[in-house]
Amino acid sequence: MARAYYSTVLNHPLDKVWAMIRDFNNYPVYIDGVTESEIEDGRSGDEIGAVRRFNYGGNWIRQRLGDHSDKEHLLTYIGIDPFALTDRKLAPVRYRGTMHLLPVVDGARTFFEWSVELDGVEKEELEWRDIFMSMIPDWTDSLKRTLDRNVF
Repeated sequence: MARAYYSTVLNHPLDKVWAMIRDFNNYPVYIDGVTESEIEDGRSGDEIGAVRRFNYGGNWIRQRLGDHSDKEHLLTYIGIDPFALTDRKLAPVRYRGTMHLLPVVDGARTFFEWSVELDGVEKEELEWRDIFMSMIPDWTDSLKRTLDRNVF
């Protein structure tokens, strides 16, 4: 199993960042390239077990909310179907991602970490890790831009 990890400090208070990402169905608001998202079966976006179906880059992806904590400012999602890329000849990979927030007292900022555990063909896991290591900063930059626009 491989793990991609990225962390940064967001120049926004934790409560503002958490308000944006705590709803599992809010992906289109803060991730560029996500055009649609819906929670299946009428569940709420903070209900563990909820399944979101979203369109990212023209591909439909389904994920289940595996953990959610308002107290710890943490949410974990699990890919229902393995993640695949159409432009690479890698076997699809199973994944589990976690976003976690901590307060930075100095300046009322937020320490933000995003990790993804990858379980795939052993010889390809490091390549998958590198792919996610390039995508997570892009997703995080998208979140930063959205926060900077005060959209939420």
